[in-house]
Amino acid sequence: MNILGIETSCDETAAAVVSGGANVRSNVVATSLKDHQHFGGIIPEIASRRQIEFINGVVAESLGRAGLALGDIDAIAVTRSPGLIGSLLVGLCFARGLARATGKPLVEVDHIKAHLYANYVQLPEQRPACPQDRLPAVGLVVSGGHSSLFYVENFKKFKLLGSTRDDAAGEAFDKVARILGLGYPGGPVIDRLAVGGANDQIKFPHASLKGNYDFSFSGTKTAVLYYTQRHQHRPGYDVAKVAYAFQESVVAVLAEKSLQACRNFKVNTLLIGGGVAANSALRRVLHSQAQSQGVDVFFPPMALCLDNAAMIAGLGYHWYNVKKS
Repeated sequence: MNILGIETSCDETAAAVVSGGANVRSNVVATSLKDHQHFGGIIPEIASRRQIEFINGVVAESLGRAGLALGDIDAIAVTRSPGLIGSLLVGLCFARGLARATGKPLVEVDHIKAHLYANYVQLPEQRPACPQDRLPAVGLVVSGGHSSLFYVENFKKFKLLGSTRDDAAGEAFDKVARILGLGYPGGPVIDRLAVGGANDQIKFPHASLKGNYDFSFSGTKTAVLYYTQRHQHRPGYDVAKVAYAFQESVVAVLAEKSLQACRNFKVNTLLIGGGVAANSALRRVLHSQAQSQGVDVFFPPMALCLDNAAMIAGLGYHWYNVKKS
């Protein structure tokens, strides 16, 4: 079964074809990131306008790379929520129109849950994906807009355990990068800088929020702001060391909460998804700590950490089959 996926929840315009819920035949992403960098963040009106320009070509290219025509597609999957309203409408209206014109079934998919499903799809010439029988699992989604922890019973049943009370992890990275004068987006540049900034002198606090699975990163961000204001003109101030200390604080609480959920729910599979899943420190710390606790942790390939349509098509396959039964 070939599913055409369409994703337009933020600034990317993406389309993909996935067979059998696992094998990626094409995965095309067009981004308007450069149009937003001058503003230091995503401008919703710019994102949706560019998506209107991109979407027809991106879908056509995805079908072409898969070697398929619209008639070969069994169903269409599209992001329903969450996301920027204007951007979501571009994808939803296009997908609904395409489904109406072709008579193909339409499945509307939750974008956040699809980020976890990215671990189960197989890109050509990439490492094997997480086996689809590795359920139940705990799932952590960390991105610019979301920091959410789930108990995943199966591909239709996701129980939200906790979420951020203020800044999402990726949002905190972007704001700290702005404080440090590093530009936008902040995640990749902080990750690169932190590699050369390892130190034990700077420690930033993190909110443990004991007794629940929620996250809070605004206090850590504010601590970076105050530290920078006090020290940036003093001898020995090093942006790389500040970046390292901030990243270690964020990663520590993400790992702590995720593995705590694995212990409490007695599962040995941990799924990570979202843009921050590309962070090298998060991968290093979670792999090390999970192994010592008998938990297998899975990260999507780098190409599937950011917003993409392969994860939408993959999860849409399962939701469509449930819908049919």
